[in-house]
Amino acid sequence: MKPLLRWLGLVLLAGFALQLFFLLRIASMAAIDPESTTFQRSEAWRIATGRDRFRWRQQWLPYAQISEHLKRAVIASEDGSFVNHDGVDWDAVEKAWERNAKAEEQAARRAALVRPVARPPKVIGGSTITQQLAKNLLLSGERTLLRKGQEFVLTFALERMLSKRRILEIYLNNVEWGEGVFGAEAAAQHYFRKSASKLGPYEAARLAVMLPQPKRFEKNPGSGYLASRASTIVARMRDAVVP
Repeated sequence: MKPLLRWLGLVLLAGFALQLFFLLRIASMAAIDPESTTFQRSEAWRIATGRDRFRWRQQWLPYAQISEHLKRAVIASEDGSFVNHDGVDWDAVEKAWERNAKAEEQAARRAALVRPVARPPKVIGGSTITQQLAKNLLLSGERTLLRKGQEFVLTFALERMLSKRRILEIYLNNVEWGEGVFGAEAAAQHYFRKSASKLGPYEAARLAVMLPQPKRFEKNPGSGYLASRASTIVARMRDAVVP
């Protein structure tokens, strides 16, 4: 019994130490720009060990120098209630769960026609800008309930320890916009050969629309969907509230 209790104690201690590390890391970001994220490091390793030529673009741009159009476009596209929620948009989460449940049910029916397959639960969609930042900064890309729970904890920590303006600044400087392309400045230079400070409304909207699947849209920048969706985002940008 004692070895079991000792083992459980060590597990709890390790878990507490990990949470403390996460909180200290987030607290430091109030004043220190993060040099990289967990997602970026994993991507750097994948690219460096792959067959393709290594390419990496990233340059930090202060919040005030990032185009207001891009801020509005990203909020309009990714998280319309960004300035109002506490880090989680519960209505969006509920809708995402409903979509996932239907998708799981349909997949199970198709699988049953061939053979039953056990499928792990997934939580997809409904993520706010703060949640996306929490995941990319500190967590792996796996989609499990445990990882999602940790994401919620870090999301609330980000919201309480950093301002909305700072959260958006870190997000825009670290989010992926293509293979080895991270942050607004790198994306603006890569796609439009200009600084992120000079992006116009439509250019900003096109970048915002790319965010869910940047590698896919990078390969097909002339996508009809991309152009159509960008026009929709431009129309929504006037209503987006920027911190």
